[in-house]
Amino acid sequence: MAHHQKSRPRRTRSLGPLPDDLYDHLRPPVRRRGRPAKKKQSEWTVTDDWPDEVPITEAEIEVFEAWFGDLFDELFSTRH
Repeated sequence: MAHHQKSRPRRTRSLGPLPDDLYDHLRPPVRRRGRPAKKKQSEWTVTDDWPDEVPITEAEIEVFEAWFGDLFDELFSTRH
């Protein structure tokens, strides 16, 4: 017979009540824990570890064509 363990309830931090207008971008940002960002953005370092060519599967192409095909046709059409 398997031994069952009681799971502990997860502690979640409440962000407070949701605003009436979910598109209200003027709400003050939530303070995050951790090290604060550097003051001078000019001192930031951005590292990119992506390869020069990112492989894309046929399935990924098909998804983009299915969702954005009409837009691609409009943007890249040679007929104007």
